[in-house]
Amino acid sequence: MRAGALEILGAPHRAGRQVPCSIDRIVTQNASKTSGHSSGPALGVVTVTYSPGKHLTAFLDSLAAATTREVEVVLADNGSTDGAPERAAELRPEVSLVPTGGNIGYGAAMNAGVKALQASDGEFVLLSNPDVEFHAGAIDELLACAQRHPQAAAIGPRIVEPDGSTYPSARSVPTLGTGIGHALLAPIWPNNPFSARYHADQDMESERAAGWLSGSCLLVRREAFAQVGGFDESYFMYMEDVDLGDRFGRAGWSNIYCPQAKISHAQGHSTKAHKSSMVPAHHASAFKFQADRHVGAAWWPLRAALWAGLKLRSGLSTRLARRAGR
Repeated sequence: MRAGALEILGAPHRAGRQVPCSIDRIVTQNASKTSGHSSGPALGVVTVTYSPGKHLTAFLDSLAAATTREVEVVLADNGSTDGAPERAAELRPEVSLVPTGGNIGYGAAMNAGVKALQASDGEFVLLSNPDVEFHAGAIDELLACAQRHPQAAAIGPRIVEPDGSTYPSARSVPTLGTGIGHALLAPIWPNNPFSARYHADQDMESERAAGWLSGSCLLVRREAFAQVGGFDESYFMYMEDVDLGDRFGRAGWSNIYCPQAKISHAQGHSTKAHKSSMVPAHHASAFKFQADRHVGAAWWPLRAALWAGLKLRSGLSTRLARRAGR
């Protein structure tokens, strides 16, 4: 894992106060839970905030019923302007605010938040979006699932959609052919065979292994997370969870989907208002994922064709989004 955003300098500060920092210098605070209930070591919870609004309050409120453990919550803030992270850190003694110095991307901010944990030193850390709400007992279910699977690097919950359906959050790692076919054909032919394979492994009722799990909520084993170097910080947004799950697998770990643990997720709250600007980021990450796995001169023609195809698709998708007023 690179230094930079993960380097911690300076002494701990009192919980509930914002501590300024830059990408290369993050100073954090100690945090102590005062709820008084605990059935194990404090669990570190890290979330990346970017003007989370009311979602952050709902996220933090849902933690109490989700686990019997004490929690230490770190808000790795990527430049919020709504004041929500600051208010949470002031009002909640278990919450610490760690400004990253700007919008450094999801993976880099998450890595910084994990590094900033002070009070919790257990085997696991929970990584979550701030627009998640945990159902009762969800975190304890994830912890129990992790104990059943000692080789699991990551355990992911069932994500319940507003209509009660289950989001397909546990999938196979996309192959080059499947990824290209899905990326190029899905917008104009949603039921094409490449997309069908891309969305395979959609048994969302069974506890099972998957190639990767949605990064919206992951319980990760610290040993495994450290071994692979955490999130790849060169992904600014999108595909960082696919990359992490794939690297866990390549390092000999597994990713386990745990449907007994349930969360609700207001997906994309920070990107819905800027959908057209998010499209290029998604395509850039898709290219990087495959390019990183097909290196060397022999693969240059394929990388060039993939880049050109995704660039074209990105431009078309961006124009369509702008026409729709998004």
